[in-house]
Amino acid sequence: MTTQSLTGLAPRTSVETLVLSPKGHVEHALHVVDDGSTTWITAEPGTGPALLAWLTSMRFMLRVELADVSEDYAVLGEPVAAESAPGEPLAWRDPWPDLVGDTAAYGPVVDHPGSARRWRELIVSRPDLVAAVGDRPLAGMWAAEALRIAAWRPRLGFETDHRTIVHEVDWLRTAVHLHKGCYRGQETVARVHNLGRPPRRLVFLHLDGSGHVLPDRGAEVVLDGRPIGFVTSVARHHELGPIALALVKRNTAVDAPLLAGGIAAAQEIIDSP
Repeated sequence: MTTQSLTGLAPRTSVETLVLSPKGHVEHALHVVDDGSTTWITAEPGTGPALLAWLTSMRFMLRVELADVSEDYAVLGEPVAAESAPGEPLAWRDPWPDLVGDTAAYGPVVDHPGSARRWRELIVSRPDLVAAVGDRPLAGMWAAEALRIAAWRPRLGFETDHRTIVHEVDWLRTAVHLHKGCYRGQETVARVHNLGRPPRRLVFLHLDGSGHVLPDRGAEVVLDGRPIGFVTSVARHHELGPIALALVKRNTAVDAPLLAGGIAAAQEIIDSP
């Protein structure tokens, strides 16, 4: 049903997989980890009910039970690049930017900026939440988003819209197995990978910070007065300053001076044209 191979998933082993539309557009992103008896899935806030409904509609074996346990469990992000060990809360380790399984990369394989980012999601029962946090230093979503954007890491609902295909945001590398059994949208994945080029590409933008303002998410990216894309994520990074991700037309020149929401922006290639 989904894009990644999940056969024989060992306990405390993390996998990322996607649900695509019949035309190959990204609909859901699933962070999957199994504890030996239960498969746990974390997903973007607000997407749980629709994802649960879709999984329930795909249930063919009565012994498979599905439940939304968001009221009983919380998710904590942690800058750690290891699977959870016995005695720790179960965690999903982000595989980005590794090539997972039989897949391909549309961006760099070596010297990828995402290699410096360590991230996992702890699944903690809400009564144990305070104890799990303990005396750890805490940071908010602004900091986490800045590190994600600097790592070129796509996020559902940010780097995706109603027509995003996985090739545009280099999501094959962690979430798509190119030779597994049939899944919805597989024809588009195979056709574009083997025969064509995706119509858009994700770019990393260094923004002019002299005005002390950031473009809004969704702001137009403009070249020579013509819109050629839109900003998907934006943040202030502790070293890089104001940065963003954007989806632009594939044929946009890589050295073209762009305006992102009226702010000067320089491209860095993520998805090679």
